[in-house]
Amino acid sequence: MAQHRRRRTALAITVPLALAAAGTLAYGMLPGTQPKASAATAPVWATATADGFASVNALGQNGTYGGRDGKTVTVKTLADLEKYATSADPYVIVVAATITMDPVGKEIKVQSNKTIVGAGTSGQIVAGGFFLGEGVHNVIIRNLTIRDAYQGTWNDKEHDYDGIQMDGAHHVWIDHNDIRHMADGLIDSRKDTTYLTVSWNKLSQENKAFGIGWTDNVTSNITIHHNWIRETEQRNPSTDNVAHAHLYNNYLEDDPGTAITSSYGNYARGRTNMLLENSYFQGMNNPVTRDSTATLVQRGNVFSATTGKNESGGSGASWDPKSYYSYTLDKAADVPSLLKSGTGPRSSIGTTATTTTTATTAAAAATLTVAQDGSGQYRTVQAAVDAVPANNASRVVISVKPGTYREVVKVPANKPHVTIQGAGSSRKDTVIVYNNAAGTKKPDGSTYGTPGSATVSVQSDDSQLRNLTVTNDFDEASHQDIANQAVALLTQADKIFLDGIIVNGDQDTLEMETAAADKLGRVYVANSYITGNVDFVFGRATAVVDKSVITLKKRWNGSSAGYVTAASTPADRKGILINKSSISGDVSNASFYLGRNWHPGGSTTVDPQATVRNTTLSAAIKSTPWSDMGGFSWKDDRFAEYRNTGAGSGAAGSDRPQLTDAQAAGQEVADWLGGWTPTAS
Repeated sequence: MAQHRRRRTALAITVPLALAAAGTLAYGMLPGTQPKASAATAPVWATATADGFASVNALGQNGTYGGRDGKTVTVKTLADLEKYATSADPYVIVVAATITMDPVGKEIKVQSNKTIVGAGTSGQIVAGGFFLGEGVHNVIIRNLTIRDAYQGTWNDKEHDYDGIQMDGAHHVWIDHNDIRHMADGLIDSRKDTTYLTVSWNKLSQENKAFGIGWTDNVTSNITIHHNWIRETEQRNPSTDNVAHAHLYNNYLEDDPGTAITSSYGNYARGRTNMLLENSYFQGMNNPVTRDSTATLVQRGNVFSATTGKNESGGSGASWDPKSYYSYTLDKAADVPSLLKSGTGPRSSIGTTATTTTTATTAAAAATLTVAQDGSGQYRTVQAAVDAVPANNASRVVISVKPGTYREVVKVPANKPHVTIQGAGSSRKDTVIVYNNAAGTKKPDGSTYGTPGSATVSVQSDDSQLRNLTVTNDFDEASHQDIANQAVALLTQADKIFLDGIIVNGDQDTLEMETAAADKLGRVYVANSYITGNVDFVFGRATAVVDKSVITLKKRWNGSSAGYVTAASTPADRKGILINKSSISGDVSNASFYLGRNWHPGGSTTVDPQATVRNTTLSAAIKSTPWSDMGGFSWKDDRFAEYRNTGAGSGAAGSDRPQLTDAQAAGQEVADWLGGWTPTAS
């Protein structure tokens, strides 16, 4: 499985990173959390996020992460499986037994925001499967055996008993399953189902393996990789009217020693535009086929003892999957052995070396508990921070029980390796809040200033905040007589990981700085929500906001006007990168800039940088999205976009610079982080 682990994401982060777009999902749970009433614990791999097209931000959904934000439950009965799978709430559902459908052929109508995953190899669904209807989204089905709904007729046109059927769903990941011996088909992707990834599955003993289509529309985007399809006659897959079909590193096998004979292999039908790479075809009849209206490009495939059609060509536009997502090809010659050993349910799927390291670190970390009711070691977060030894050499986790903690928290520079983590089932459960502003007076009569207004400030390297909310609730309307910059969260250190948090404020919500002008300060914000209105993501740090939701907020007087970013980047460093996120809010159209260039004190030595890429922009974003600040022209600094989508996106122009593909290749998340791999601990 080393090859599989290597293909995860460019960052070997051991927690899921994707988040739903604003308004589509309530703030939820972090991976592995659960209700006290349940003894269920999700396996370490149960909360992974998808690759391929299922990872793409589109249709208001940021990637595919399933029930990650919900409770984790273990089921052993049909009644419990159906109860949780059909619930409107998000769940990670761990199937820990063989569950037989009643009646035969029953397909549970799965609702959105679900992960259904087998516990080791014990999770089996017999005599039925799952159905994902119109609009169902953000579903993961992994590590299950789905089998034996066969009704005795090989080309069964009476019983539509599929393993997994999708009609108009989107953002679905089907991974590491063994699906076999059903009636009609193993997997059906129908009626414009899109942003689908099917990976590392074993599909066998069936007339029809995997059908795609049942529509005249050409809108679907599908990735199919590392699947072992053997002893199936047709639909291997049959891909009809798919806008972008990316098939790679699949193994199609027709064993001459069995009674099942293949009719065809990969088939591009209708107006499909298919890219087929580094796959292996063993003994297949008509291994690669296309309609005259379809486009099919082949690269690097291996054909062994195949006969009949092996086609490519077509007039459709060329396309590159890497403009949508990253992936790594295995050598085609290695595919048979790789997939024979790596497809289907795993006893410990997805466990990586990074995960092992994290588990070891977490086990060794000291933990301090905070609870307002006195049930912890400390009643305030600051008291726990104060208890961390100076110059501590190892991780200290401060676990904060649910509650609203009205206090100012400061983690000083001499206390590195500190994690402040909410202990609730939701990031909403633990709230740290205060209401200082830049113009608020201290007891000595001086004012706090912008950095000093922060509710939480982190000045120590290698520190983290997870699963909690940080808010500055300063009342601007009542205090227009003072400077009203009011920071919720301030960072002034290197290697800061903000994971699964909410940061609420108005002006200057999230300030990311460095310890000094000549110091490096990297910040990675993932799986989070940030709310504000003026310059609310700002500072000189090298900062990434990845797969998060940025919510635009009206001003204190009800008006809509603002700026998302205000970078003050040193000339030789990288600034603010917003990647694979969404920017929207209940504000007027064309009322917000993506950012402006901050030259603190009129400095001419800074070179502010902000890049917004692969992000969904609402109509609130201006068509000229960058603005001058303090007499400095933004055009003299570094501002750009790349492949953004949504009503607020726009074409390249003198007022809207766009990166070229070559430039974008040097402005990835990994380029910003510079060899640092954020790992939750």
